[in-house]
Amino acid sequence: MSITPEQAAHELRDAVVSLPGRVMTNPDTYARGAELGFQGMDFYVAGRGGVLGDVPAGVVTAAFVFFAPDTVRAAWERSAAVMSRRQAAETWAAGFHSWATANFPDDRDWSMCTNLLGRVIENALLAGAPLFAGWRSLTEPDDPRALALHRLNALRELRGALHGAAVLTVGLLPIEAIAVSTPGMLKTFGWRTDRIDTEPLHQRWALAEARTDRMVGRSLSVLDETERGALVDMLGNLEP
Repeated sequence: MSITPEQAAHELRDAVVSLPGRVMTNPDTYARGAELGFQGMDFYVAGRGGVLGDVPAGVVTAAFVFFAPDTVRAAWERSAAVMSRRQAAETWAAGFHSWATANFPDDRDWSMCTNLLGRVIENALLAGAPLFAGWRSLTEPDDPRALALHRLNALRELRGALHGAAVLTVGLLPIEAIAVSTPGMLKTFGWRTDRIDTEPLHQRWALAEARTDRMVGRSLSVLDETERGALVDMLGNLEP
């Protein structure tokens, strides 16, 4: 299948966002965090933000974009006593690796998938994407299925950073973006309201999504049309 970079970015959106997201929202992930001594969503904040190093909570809030600052600050400060930031990030990543080896099917060419994803993330710009840059510094697993999800989450962090920039440049507040895209997640993201009139916001949201596809597409342009099509085919209908 031949496909343009921007089309590929659009077609890959669900896989890029949802597959790593399944690990992040899996009850087993939170159970593992509790075993390690984390409270609530502290494992998420410490694990995902840990790639930034031992930074103030405001830096993590800036990188997360869509979370309420007070929620990030409380979790980041509580989690400091559990383990080092780097250890939290490595432990968080290990959860992705374990999930992939247990859930990804055997009917895909994972070696090809990891190769294609690797070329994309290796050549992508780091500008404005601190979590992506930090995730790239983590040790990669040997198992090809684990490596595929590891690199897919790198692409997720890249997309997330670019999407955050797109949302802000169209004039949406982070809380407004969540209200439009996933209103049921407002409280999870720490926002204390679910009464936002989203009717006038949808056009801006669509523009932000289009800009995100365009920017992610630039990273996917390192692949040729056939390779982009192959990546969409491998990941587009993945239902572990």
